[in-house]
Amino acid sequence: MRVAGIDCGTNSIRLLVADIDGGRMSELVRRMEIVRLGEGVDRTGRLSEAALERTRKALADYAAQIEGLGAERVRMVATSASRDAENSADFTAMVTRTLGVAPEVISGDEEAALSFGGAVRGLPADVASPFLVVDIGGGSTEFVRGSQAVEAARSMDIGCVRMTERHLKSDPPTPEQIAAAEADITAVVDTALSTVDPERRARTLVGLAGSVTTVTALALGLTEYISERIHHTRVSYTDVARITGELLALTRAERLAFGVMHPGRADVIGAGAMILRIIMERSGAESVIASEHDILDGIAWSLT
Repeated sequence: MRVAGIDCGTNSIRLLVADIDGGRMSELVRRMEIVRLGEGVDRTGRLSEAALERTRKALADYAAQIEGLGAERVRMVATSASRDAENSADFTAMVTRTLGVAPEVISGDEEAALSFGGAVRGLPADVASPFLVVDIGGGSTEFVRGSQAVEAARSMDIGCVRMTERHLKSDPPTPEQIAAAEADITAVVDTALSTVDPERRARTLVGLAGSVTTVTALALGLTEYISERIHHTRVSYTDVARITGELLALTRAERLAFGVMHPGRADVIGAGAMILRIIMERSGAESVIASEHDILDGIAWSLT
């Protein structure tokens, strides 16, 4: 069966078209566009017209590719920004017109389950469970613990876009701004962990989404983004802490000089790396395994 999954978050919209035969997935297309749908939502409570139009253009391109490839089933999931916005009905109407399928504005728990399913399927056999899967998005971060299935999950309103807009307003951010962001993130992470893994039973931290994979690419010293090199790479806490400090000390223009840096991520990567670093500190994880398979893969599997 040929399926198409779309994940629309606060910062990016992504597409996966794949053939699924039993327990095997053959990927045909995997795309990502940064549209910053959630720009300003933390402050205004609304999706802006400009953000909706950026998203519409990317979605129209995806819709044409889905039709051209003949996908039999299509599912679009919308997460943090569209949950938070007062005018989410405008978003739903735009998507339905453009894609022909209404978006599912899912809860944080549903988002966590899809992320977990996409991430743990295909992990190397020698990776110890239980897993703590963290999906660091633009507006929210999902914390999920489990082995074969989800055992506990919680979605929290910290993400790279939200924390940048709320705290890291200078370029580069000031020490005072960084300290305020750290305090905010630490309090939220502690609350999440007290629910999801209070006894710190998780044996492996698995990190998802662009902040984690970009930090991993920098740790590997890549000069260009190579998904195959990044997927399932283990990065130490020492490297994450070092890279976080370096990113926060640079301007957006200086971050753009890294060959692995997507232009739409350069202004928010400092906050994303900080979230990852603090999760590792508070959970006691000495390393994180980066996964290129995440909620998008979970959406695709859900269509079978």
